[in-house]
Amino acid sequence: MKIKLRIPVLCLALCLVFALNSSASEVVQGKCLEYNNELKIIKLEEFDTNFGNEAPYGQATGIVSEFDCSTAKIGITPEPGDILRIAYKVKGDNKMAIKVMNVSKQDLRKK
Repeated sequence: MKIKLRIPVLCLALCLVFALNSSASEVVQGKCLEYNNELKIIKLEEFDTNFGNEAPYGQATGIVSEFDCSTAKIGITPEPGDILRIAYKVKGDNKMAIKVMNVSKQDLRKK
């Protein structure tokens, strides 16, 4: 009986340990203001989530953020004016991009 109880308890404990170690990334979407390929930095004007016919990607909030993309996976190369979605983690004062998706150039709604 004790052996049958140990295995599920051990599995539950392992699941909790793995769940505590993983943390979700933050995501932001907005218009690319600048992409410096040498420094691997993107400046982005953030959008909100008020989608509509006039603003299919959201409304500009006026918040300008800078992301370090030195280790990020970048899909289609961003250009100023493109709508980007960036998954990132905050490390100290830096926002480290994990993935950069060019929404305006791979918009699935147009297909």
